[in-house]
Amino acid sequence: MADILKLVDDKASDLIRIADAIWDFAELGFREVRSAKIQADYLEEQGFRVTREAGGIPTAFVAEWGDGGPYIGFLGEYDALAGVSQEVSAERQPREDGGPGHGCGHNLLGTAAMGAAVALKQALMEKNLPGTVRYYGCPAEELLAGKVYMAREELFSDLDIAITWHPGSMNTVRLGSGTGLNSAKFQFFGKTAHAAGDPHNGRSALDAVELMNVGANYLREHVIKDATIHYVITSGGGQPNVVPSFAEVWYFVRAPRRNQVEEIYERLVNVARGAALMTETTFEIDFLTGCYEVLLNEALADVMWDCLQEVGPPQFDEKDLEFAKKLAETFDKAQMENLYKSPDFQEFPELREQVVHTSLLPPRGKGRSGGGSTDVGDVSWIVPTVQMSAATVPIGCPGHSWQHCASSGSSIGHKGMLVAAKTMALCGLKLVENPELIQKAWEEFREKTKDSPYRCPFPKDKEFPLDRFFS
Repeated sequence: MADILKLVDDKASDLIRIADAIWDFAELGFREVRSAKIQADYLEEQGFRVTREAGGIPTAFVAEWGDGGPYIGFLGEYDALAGVSQEVSAERQPREDGGPGHGCGHNLLGTAAMGAAVALKQALMEKNLPGTVRYYGCPAEELLAGKVYMAREELFSDLDIAITWHPGSMNTVRLGSGTGLNSAKFQFFGKTAHAAGDPHNGRSALDAVELMNVGANYLREHVIKDATIHYVITSGGGQPNVVPSFAEVWYFVRAPRRNQVEEIYERLVNVARGAALMTETTFEIDFLTGCYEVLLNEALADVMWDCLQEVGPPQFDEKDLEFAKKLAETFDKAQMENLYKSPDFQEFPELREQVVHTSLLPPRGKGRSGGGSTDVGDVSWIVPTVQMSAATVPIGCPGHSWQHCASSGSSIGHKGMLVAAKTMALCGLKLVENPELIQKAWEEFREKTKDSPYRCPFPKDKEFPLDRFFS
């Protein structure tokens, strides 16, 4: 098995170069033109057949090598986040004021998955093993849309296994889930009038938005406690002395299960209807995306954990530890104290002594649903899927933050990325060499999905709203 780990090491300089380039590009979802291109070009150089603009999505692509089964897919992402631009510095130092940055480490995420695909391809060639290796360049995970749109186009439907990871503060295999989600903009249309001279002739679209928000606030009392409903007003009118004829509010509805999301969302739509009725306005819904919660596959998690133990944790040097310590000094102290009270820190008190995670944490989180969402969930309801995490940031580093961005561009991020690439490549090889493990994963998958097969949340007849996420 050591051979495939060396294959990753042989490509380490390429992977670091590409990860740093994507970190430097810092492109938002569906705008990752250079980020997608640098990966697609590299995979073509490595002998992969590349389909660009996959599924009609401009910054999505699929790279494939081999012929016939088993089909092993690696899921990559490369979109950045707005507002977290940062130099590789332990002090707040934006590269561009208000600009985007990789505050979730997707520059590392996609590059490690790409590196795993390249290493597995080379290993299959050298060992003369059957199989097809795919890398999926998936845009706009932060918008919870890229993989959903790709799923609608059935790009994952013939996979045997999907493998991915996420940068984080722990070296472990993920057994927890997240939440399903619907994302939609509610647009209200009224009638303009002079707000002082003849307000009785106006019908305020802004009033409708505000009444919808009031209704949604009351709805929160009557949904399950693990559900969340949150919004921002994206358009509220031009100036106070004109009754607004148009207003828009953008909602997220989240819940631990997809069917719960759909039920609560329909109730929210009824709230919008009521707001329109009260204000004598009309409304339309711009449905942007929906996604599933992640479906755990314990059979695959066992394989991934074995592989992570064989690879071992990242090896950080004194320079890494010093940078991590300085960065950790900027974290919220109350947040850190709450973290130390969490189950993981109670069970593994040695974590309190580590600035960055230098050991391995056994698979955690079974039965837990975190508050966040990911479009990996949709893939996991189509094909057995496994996720791991590797330490690329100091312990306690807040997600979607400038600190996360700084670490994602540092050698800490690079070293965690290479551990992830090795673990995923090794996992793919073990599955190809032991087809009974793939069969076991599918048996578990079929049992868990037999009463609830995947149904893409984004309608087949609806145009992709690629620009309307930013309007």
